[in-house]
Amino acid sequence: MAPGGSQTDVKDSLNGSIDLYHNWFGPSTPRPPLRNYLLLTILTCFCPAYPVNIIALVFSVMSRNSYDQGDYDGSRRLGKMALYVSIASIIIGILIISILFAMHFSTKRV
Repeated sequence: MAPGGSQTDVKDSLNGSIDLYHNWFGPSTPRPPLRNYLLLTILTCFCPAYPVNIIALVFSVMSRNSYDQGDYDGSRRLGKMALYVSIASIIIGILIISILFAMHFSTKRV
């Protein structure tokens, strides 16, 4: 067996998978930044608008999965949806909290 005869230029990652991004585009093309707003969606889980924040969290995780698979346009689109749903969750949470405060302090104590 000749040394270097069966070796390829493809390097495996630590978990054994091949980095397809560097094989297709080369090391000189940078990846676009990941915008999945995961931290914001996790923080919105503390707002009292529970079905809406779970949807934002799902969009954020789907954005990360699309980015990992190389679908950067889909990742960007899902990231924007996660941002919009997170903002809606925050607004709904603030409205619910303000309504509850108004009801609590407007009742007459006997």
